[in-house]
Amino acid sequence: MLIPSPASRGARRTVSVIAFDGMAPFELGCVVEIFGIARPELDVPWYELTVCAERPGDLRIVGGFTMRAEHGLDVAAGADTVIVPAVPDVRGQVSPELLATLGAARARGARIVSICSGAFALAAAGLLDEREATTHWRYAGLLQRRFPRVRVNPDVLYVDGDDVLTSAGSAAGLDLLIHLVRKDHGPAVANSVARRLVIPPHREGGQAQFVQAPVTPVEDDDAVAAAMAWALGRLAEPITVAAMAGAAHMSQRTFIRHFNRQTGTSPLRWVISQRIAASLALLESSAAPIEEIAAAVGFDSAVTFRHHFARAMRTSPSAYRRTFRTPA
Repeated sequence: MLIPSPASRGARRTVSVIAFDGMAPFELGCVVEIFGIARPELDVPWYELTVCAERPGDLRIVGGFTMRAEHGLDVAAGADTVIVPAVPDVRGQVSPELLATLGAARARGARIVSICSGAFALAAAGLLDEREATTHWRYAGLLQRRFPRVRVNPDVLYVDGDDVLTSAGSAAGLDLLIHLVRKDHGPAVANSVARRLVIPPHREGGQAQFVQAPVTPVEDDDAVAAAMAWALGRLAEPITVAAMAGAAHMSQRTFIRHFNRQTGTSPLRWVISQRIAASLALLESSAAPIEEIAAAVGFDSAVTFRHHFARAMRTSPSAYRRTFRTPA
């Protein structure tokens, strides 16, 4: 899948998020935080966000408060991107009005996105038929049983289907939303937004979901974080699990266990993802040969770099450069 070009420098992208009566507020808040807050410091045309509901007006929100949605589904049907957060009832039926809105928006060329159990609405609209999709691991089996034509992958953070994208549980929605910003505006802008939110700038969609993992003690969190910081300062050098474990002052077995519990991935896979992320700015801003960029971020050959880049980004380094390269 070739990554689409960033948003036109002169156009604002419209985003609509669907609000439900009886919904939990976290996913909606994530969408508002990323797309609804003006970011003039980034010097790019930001998004125009609307919160839409089937029936505009007051909506009851989990936690005992009420919010008011000013816009109806007709506004969502005309947006460039339509986002469906977690639905209130994964076993209930999606309203015909919402199904029609999602179908009309997709037919018009809109990008359709779900967070957590919002995938049930997309599946009910037929937008996930014969596609790979994900949802929260607790609901993956139910999604597969209710919609057997969907290829449900319960083991990833998000699935980028280009025009239809799905994410796992609540926090994975943030990863997907930052991924959308990266697709629209490039990694520099996405990284800036991630820094404002104090979250990782890029986690691969194929990274494992957290499945009932116990909370790691604070001292272990600090040790793993110290090892990650140590590795980030040495990406161009050979990095081994033993060396990272040494930086954390742990045995290899203990370090691997704590690292996986904290991040949901292995130390070496995490290092590869950081090297890929570091390569993006070099591909965008320089004309250096792929071999030089591979070496600069720590890959032992251009072949290895291309292999891992394609797995992470669904395109080649050269194709990414052609799409995102900023002229000198």
